[in-house]
Amino acid sequence: MSKRFDLREFQQQLLNRLQEQKSKTAQVSTLGVQVGEQYWLVDMPDISEVMSLPMLTPVPLTKPWYCGIANVRGNLYSIIDFGLYSGGAPILHEGQSRVLLIGQKFAFNAGLLVSRVLGLRNSKDWHPVEQDGTTLLRDENGQMWRKLDVPQLLEQAEFLQIGT
Repeated sequence: MSKRFDLREFQQQLLNRLQEQKSKTAQVSTLGVQVGEQYWLVDMPDISEVMSLPMLTPVPLTKPWYCGIANVRGNLYSIIDFGLYSGGAPILHEGQSRVLLIGQKFAFNAGLLVSRVLGLRNSKDWHPVEQDGTTLLRDENGQMWRKLDVPQLLEQAEFLQIGT
């Protein structure tokens, strides 16, 4: 005898699997990067691309954290040394350093130079810790992470004024 097929049960199982899959993929939406000795989380929708440091054209009379202009597939991007900008040491232009191109949704052609990319991170269950007026996240290994708010960064007067 053939087993009876229940369409409602099948649809419910399919819906449950789709929702479960969606919740799994939604968990990993931040990219972990290292900037000098600090660890940062960046929301993936804020980044359009991660790339090696392209050839830079220096711009005179700019602040030390402004690396120069890069031509990325015919579009000019301002490249910022995020280590210097955030008050740390300059990022070495070596094998592991990468540029995070700011997402097209901001209509802002800028790239942030970071020491290295650490991969996707799921910070949903990490514990917030207040330190010097800043909220950090502590991961399961005790490592402290800062969250980069790209829209807030793009609104900072210091970030917009590159001239000395």
